[in-house]
Amino acid sequence: MQRKAAFFDVDGTLTTGRVWRGIMDYFQQRGERRLINFLFWARHMPIYVAFKLKLVNQSAFRRPWAANLPTYLRGYTVEEAQAIWDYVVDDYLPPLLRPDALDLTRQHKQAGDLVVLVSAGPTPLEERIAAAVGADLAVGTDPEVVEGRYTGRSRGPVCMDEYKALLTLDKLNALGIEVDLDASHAYADSAGDVGLLEMVGHPVALHPDAHLRLIAEARGWRIME
Repeated sequence: MQRKAAFFDVDGTLTTGRVWRGIMDYFQQRGERRLINFLFWARHMPIYVAFKLKLVNQSAFRRPWAANLPTYLRGYTVEEAQAIWDYVVDDYLPPLLRPDALDLTRQHKQAGDLVVLVSAGPTPLEERIAAAVGADLAVGTDPEVVEGRYTGRSRGPVCMDEYKALLTLDKLNALGIEVDLDASHAYADSAGDVGLLEMVGHPVALHPDAHLRLIAEARGWRIME
């Protein structure tokens, strides 16, 4: 039997800021991974500058950033990394959560809809966020694990752009969950989420950036502030 679902982007949609910064904050608070942090910023700052100068688009900036974020996890066991996810969700995340977006997740839950978080962040973190906000499932970018330890690399594509929809559908199929996409909703804030919004019959630009606002207006999608 098919269910209706509500798909939510995380950064900028459920939150006012970037959740991945909480991973960096975890290590900075402890004075750990300083070299990794320096090399990460040195590697990605030129892309960030190019993005700010409008020389590259948002996807070109964010994709390598998300793909390389597991660098911070290198050498950690899956069990050891749980402390990172707990810190981000319990200590870093609460001030960033948008009450109106959380209300929407609760409304969909009360209506019996499947609530799914879909984000470019590491899948274990997105699953921890999903548990905290009462979502049923989470889809993210998978960090590679070999013999129980994170390698520092991503496995598979970054959950952005067209892959937001593809990875979400793959997960639903793998779990044997049938969803009526035409009757479902999706909520997102940026142009990198267009693939997710196109996947459903009821796309909603929630707190959209300027680019997504233009797309939503042109396509007649609902816009919520």
